[in-house]
Amino acid sequence: MAMSLLSPTSLRNLTLLLRTAPRFVRNQFQVRPQSTTSSVNPTEVSHFNALASTWWDPHGSSRLLHLMNPLRHDFIQGCHASQPLPPPTSGLRYLDIGCGGGIFAESAARIPSVGNVTAIDPSPEVLAVAKGHARRDPALHGKLTYLNTSVEGLPRPKSAMEQYDVLSLFEVIEHITHPSEFLDTCAPFVKPGGWVIMSTIARTWMSWLTTKVVAEDIVGIVPRGTHDWEKYINEEELRGYFLKERGWNSPRVIGVIYVPGVGWREVKGSEKVGNYFFGIRRDE
Repeated sequence: MAMSLLSPTSLRNLTLLLRTAPRFVRNQFQVRPQSTTSSVNPTEVSHFNALASTWWDPHGSSRLLHLMNPLRHDFIQGCHASQPLPPPTSGLRYLDIGCGGGIFAESAARIPSVGNVTAIDPSPEVLAVAKGHARRDPALHGKLTYLNTSVEGLPRPKSAMEQYDVLSLFEVIEHITHPSEFLDTCAPFVKPGGWVIMSTIARTWMSWLTTKVVAEDIVGIVPRGTHDWEKYINEEELRGYFLKERGWNSPRVIGVIYVPGVGWREVKGSEKVGNYFFGIRRDE
């Protein structure tokens, strides 16, 4: 009876877990594929297109993202506070990749120290929702720009003036088939001293149980098919990529757990179990 509650994807991942226990499938960054033209997966885009109409409903399919958004800003502030010199008090430039309906992008554009936010997404349906919502607030005019593109479609910066202080990847990297190649493409957009900030999910037994079985198949708090456990990335894999291959510094990680009826809370050590924030700074 319990098995019948699982989606085909969850059953496949359960079989994979049992077959490979106690070790996980692979390091997501071990094998670098040949260059591809785009990081966009049409299946992923189609899934989020279907959720577009409810993106700004705080009780809808994106409810967990609305609840997580304050923690995103707290984490970015913590990253800035940890660097040797404080960031400028005005004119900060943000690039939000995979912005969806604009939950983070809108809130970032309202921060006084932020000069402008460029937010991109490959889904025209979702971006239409983002643009429509932003038009309700005249104060966002000139500070928030939405572009229907992948990061591969953006012109590469030619100078630090065209680079960004913060490049955000919230709930994005776990939807990317080739993460190292994708991050290679993102890196040139970050200015020296700038940060890559992301939130994602560790690839563990517990994350499979909580995000696939409970959240998607049983409780339904997340639409089925939102996540693919095989694409989850552990924080030590991200550290290894940026520290060894990129030579960046000052990695910061916090684990977060969703508590029903309370919201998201930072829990030390939980980055080894499930959801977490990761930030790393590019060398000056």
